[in-house]
Amino acid sequence: MILMTTAVTAQAETLTIAALGDSLTQGYGLPAEQGFVPQLQNWLVERGHDVVIINAGVSGDTTAGGLNRVEWTLADGVDGMILALGGNDLLRGIPPEASRSNLDNILKAATAQDIDVMLVGLPAPGNYGPDYKAAFDSMYPELAATYDALHFKDFLAGLSVLPNRATTLRKYMQSDGIHPNAEGVALIVDAMGPTVEQLLDRAAGS
Repeated sequence: MILMTTAVTAQAETLTIAALGDSLTQGYGLPAEQGFVPQLQNWLVERGHDVVIINAGVSGDTTAGGLNRVEWTLADGVDGMILALGGNDLLRGIPPEASRSNLDNILKAATAQDIDVMLVGLPAPGNYGPDYKAAFDSMYPELAATYDALHFKDFLAGLSVLPNRATTLRKYMQSDGIHPNAEGVALIVDAMGPTVEQLLDRAAGS
């Protein structure tokens, strides 16, 4: 009987997931409750998951910044990590090999602590040329494969699949044209949520 009670308690244990990212993760320009992390947590709880999502998003952060703070991000009993960095590397034109190295070392840190990871990409624009784009875009699936991490191709997938770019920018983005508004975040969460559920399954089984 004691063993059965222990098993039930283990199954009911709350999972803690750290979302390590930049302004898209942090919820730039939005009231706290409308940002990516609160909306994602609500989405998951509504589907019956016992989970806490830690907002480890820092506006303006690069992959280098994420690497600098990954150890303390993972320090407090984290069961899994959503790794969503690279957008600011793009804005600064940082060489893809530098971004890849930083992401690689973040994934190494998580692996060393047996923490499951979901790696979220962000496709490069074409203005840096085809070689840059190919190198940047390929690093996400390749690193995910190397570390057996889950891979979600595009943080903004919930918006990029919409048919009319002008309408999307007007209806679902803030005035800067870079960050989603609350309605846009909801679409992003709807698209990404099922893959986060896979992360929860992995973390619960670790």
